[in-house]
Amino acid sequence: MNVLDSFSLKGKVALVTGGAGLYGRQIVEALAEAGADTYIASRNFESLQQVAEEETKRGFKVTALQLDLSQDDSIEKLYNDIIQKSGKCDVLINNAVSREHGSLGWDNSLDDFDKSLRINASALFKITNMFAEGMKKNKSGSIINIGSMMGTVGVENGNYEGTDFTPATSPLYFYEKGGMHNFTRWAASMLGPFNIRVNCLAPGGFKVPSHPDRFVENYSKRTQLGRMANSTDLKGPIIFLASDSSSYLTGTIIAVDGGYTAK
Repeated sequence: MNVLDSFSLKGKVALVTGGAGLYGRQIVEALAEAGADTYIASRNFESLQQVAEEETKRGFKVTALQLDLSQDDSIEKLYNDIIQKSGKCDVLINNAVSREHGSLGWDNSLDDFDKSLRINASALFKITNMFAEGMKKNKSGSIINIGSMMGTVGVENGNYEGTDFTPATSPLYFYEKGGMHNFTRWAASMLGPFNIRVNCLAPGGFKVPSHPDRFVENYSKRTQLGRMANSTDLKGPIIFLASDSSSYLTGTIIAVDGGYTAK
């Protein structure tokens, strides 16, 4: 196979949980451009439907489906719907995330923490296992978890100097993303014998208009490339992991963070 052909996703079926957010949107765009029959699913069906319509206008096949990761039957229905429509799922990208952590500090109740953990941990196990069972039948598959460089490091308080931003005070995001990184290694061990690869991308901070200039400056200096992430930085790594070009790669955590965690 020509090396460039190995990056193609033509004939492949992919699912992205989420798909309308900062990283999700470019993941969907990349999969569609590489030729995959792409499904996107989350609770916010209206936003996903807009994404699907935008990609359809570009000539790509993207379908929006409903998904509530907090409910077993919703995960099961999603799997059955995709199998019924396409007969298989070659690529699963666990991208959706609960944002409960943004309002939770050390002093919240167990129930408060559990709401986030149900989606960001328990549902991750459920959906990965369910789609892996389908991949086993074809003895092939790629599962990509979207982690975070914050799953590897602690809080860099210097990033917030001179801004009104408050340093991340919730343990949840760091705990969940760190757990996702090691879950990737565990799942790779379990699924490797079935030729199913499991890898994780750990993105850095995505620059948005609401970021104060001082924060962007502080953060950018912390990276080796001198900038925050943009709307295309994850596209190449996603296609590499989803395609046959990475057929001997599993159990890896790839930092896509401009060198933030390399310092």
